Amino acid sequence: MKLGMQVSYWSWPDAPASIGPTFTRLARDAEQAGLVSLWVMDHFFQIPAIGPPESEMLEAYTTLGFAAGVTSRIQLGAMVTGVTYRHPGILAKTVTTLDVLSGGRAWLGLGAGWFDDEHRALGVPFPPVAERFEHLEETLQIVNRMWDGDEGEYVGTHHHLERPLNSPQPVRRPPVLIGGGGERKTLRLVAQYADACNLFDYTGPGVLQGKFDVLARHCADLGRDPAQIEHTVLSRVALTRDGGETMASGETSLSVAQAVDKLGALAEIGTDTVILGMANDTDPAAYELVAELVEQAADL
Repeated sequence: MKLGMQVSYWSWPDAPASIGPTFTRLARDAEQAGLVSLWVMDHFFQIPAIGPPESEMLEAYTTLGFAAGVTSRIQLGAMVTGVTYRHPGILAKTVTTLDVLSGGRAWLGLGAGWFDDEHRALGVPFPPVAERFEHLEETLQIVNRMWDGDEGEYVGTHHHLERPLNSPQPVRRPPVLIGGGGERKTLRLVAQYADACNLFDYTGPGVLQGKFDVLARHCADLGRDPAQIEHTVLSRVALTRDGGETMASGETSLSVAQAVDKLGALAEIGTDTVILGMANDTDPAAYELVAELVEQAADL
C-alpha cells in the first residue's frame, strides 16, 4: 500500500504570514518521509466540516505550483476540483502547466462539485446536479482529447472548443482521479474515463468494499480490466508515539501500530493508496512516525 497526504486546514498561528513557510516545511517533510503524493482541497472557502468560511483557504493550483517549486519527487494534485470552477480547456492547460513545471508530477482530481455557498458568494454558476454530471463527463472528454493531441473541434451539450490545442503537452500524461462514490453515475465515469477513484473511509470497510464491487461491475460492462484503476481512500490519521492523545480537532491520535491495523483493514478490501488527513501535519516530529508508517504500509 502507498500513502499520500491531503492538506485541508490553513489557519495556522500568525496566518497569513506563516502560511508560506509552514507549507514549505510541511511539503518537504512529507516528501522526505516517503509519502508518494501531496493533495490540497480545491475550494475557495473553508468547508463546514472543518471550519467557518472566514477561515483561510488557498487557491488550489497556485498552491500546487508553489509546492512543485519546493519539492522534487512527490506527486501533486487537487482532491478534488469541482467541475464547475474552471472551463475544461483552461483546466487542462492549468494541470498541464503544473505537470511541465514539476517534471511530470501532476494529477487531475475531478468531481461534480457540491459546495453551493461558495459558488453563490463568488458568482460562480451552480447548475443542478444532473447538469453538473454532464459537465463532468464533457470535461473528462475534453482533457483526454487535449492530452491526446487531438485539435479537432469539440461540440458538446455545454462546451464548444473550436481548436483544443494544448502546447506544450505534459511531461507525463496526468493520471485522472474522480472523487465520489455515487454508484450509478460517478463510478461509471471512473470506469470509463479515470485512472483512479477516491472514497472516504468513514463509511467503513464494508461499504467501501461494496463501492469497489460496483466499480468492478461497471468495468466489466465496458470491457475494462478493473485492475487498471487505482483504489484510493481518504482517511484521517494523526500519529503520535503512543497514540491516544486528543488533538485540537477533537480526534484521537493513533500509534504507528494502530495505524497499521487501520490501513490493513483497508488493504484487505483492495485499497491501493490511502491519502492521510493529519490533524498534526504541521508538527515536524510527526513525520518520523509517518516514515515508519510508510515503511510498514509497503508490506500490506
